[in-house]
Amino acid sequence: MKQKLLICAASLLLTGCGAAAEGSSEAMNETTGTQNQTTASETTTVTETTAAPEPAVPYLEQCRAKMTEVPPEEILVKRENAVYPEFQKYSYYSSVCGREKTVNVLLPADYRPDVRYPVLYILHGSADNEDWMARDEVYLSTMLNNLIADGEAKEMIVVSPYIYCSLDGSACTALNREAFLNFDRFIEETETDLKPFIEQQFSVAEGPENTAVTGFSIGGRESLGIGFLYPEQFGYIGSICTASGVVKGTGNTYLLEPEQFCLRGEPPYLLLLSASEIDRAVGDIPFGYEQMLSENGTEHLWHLMTTTGHEVGSVISHMYNFYRMVFQAM
Repeated sequence: MKQKLLICAASLLLTGCGAAAEGSSEAMNETTGTQNQTTASETTTVTETTAAPEPAVPYLEQCRAKMTEVPPEEILVKRENAVYPEFQKYSYYSSVCGREKTVNVLLPADYRPDVRYPVLYILHGSADNEDWMARDEVYLSTMLNNLIADGEAKEMIVVSPYIYCSLDGSACTALNREAFLNFDRFIEETETDLKPFIEQQFSVAEGPENTAVTGFSIGGRESLGIGFLYPEQFGYIGSICTASGVVKGTGNTYLLEPEQFCLRGEPPYLLLLSASEIDRAVGDIPFGYEQMLSENGTEHLWHLMTTTGHEVGSVISHMYNFYRMVFQAM
């Protein structure tokens, strides 16, 4: 605390008080006493205190304070006279698959080419495609634009791709070992094709501070793979009801060795894992991931859901938190 002490001292010049020829010692004492009282009353100490600014709350603690299990119902309701843009479909060439693929993109309501926007990639589950996250039932546009209007989220571009990358077929028809490997190929496609396409096609603010990825189920597996393999590019990482195989020993196919499942040095700003207590599809697998991260010292936030399972409700709850956290660390 800074404290400035200002001492104002007023000294009095004492002049002789000539006594009358018959002056007594009592008169002298009375005069001296009066002078001493005057000096005491006129000498003051003034202390001026400048209040210190409150210490900055660490970003992760700010995020932790925001976190809630389920969003308020009103955030999912469209408001009168508000604009809610819709996802628009684009195509790009995938060198990984050797063909054109489609992707859904949600632009800000007042998108301007002269403004650079951060980008959030959100990945679907194994039985779905790029249209799943774009459905009205997921409320991505409604929720985001309400949060922007309330000053709780940043304007951003939201990208929903199809993450199945096979050379042989355009859709996943069975969830087997080969299918898992084809989903994992999306990590390469993100680097070589999708991310460059988005950055060339739209007005994008680049860098990890402006790039986020999250996903549901097997999409959560791939979002963790992307985030942990490319932490210098993705500053915000999320995963919802994460499927098996992120780390060796948690599935027949896997993405990372145990030593790779650790973010130190220059970690991302945010790593948010959301898991359900009643998830019958992936069970306790996400809880194992959380324990590994805790044991190896990787900073992260853990969002436990008790009322939603392996379904859209968990996606909505996670996204309500994620939207309010991303792109706000700087």
